[in-house]
Amino acid sequence: MLGRLRRIEGQVRGLHRMVEEDTYCIDVLTQISAATKALQAVAVNLLEGHIAHCVMEAARDGSDPSAKVKEASNAIARLVRS
Repeated sequence: MLGRLRRIEGQVRGLHRMVEEDTYCIDVLTQISAATKALQAVAVNLLEGHIAHCVMEAARDGSDPSAKVKEASNAIARLVRS
């Protein structure tokens, strides 16, 4: 996860440089799309981890996992809207 975030950080620095150098707009937009997709992949990975660990742990502990499920649902809704 941290490695992915470092690569995304590098992509964003590259975008900054592209804008400073007045790179062709479509090329900048292509790189923005790539960085966005990379961030979305990190978000999906985090959600999978939340479901696999937090939700499952709540269910195993005998407590009601519905609050954790609701958290995940809300996070998914935010991702879909963005």
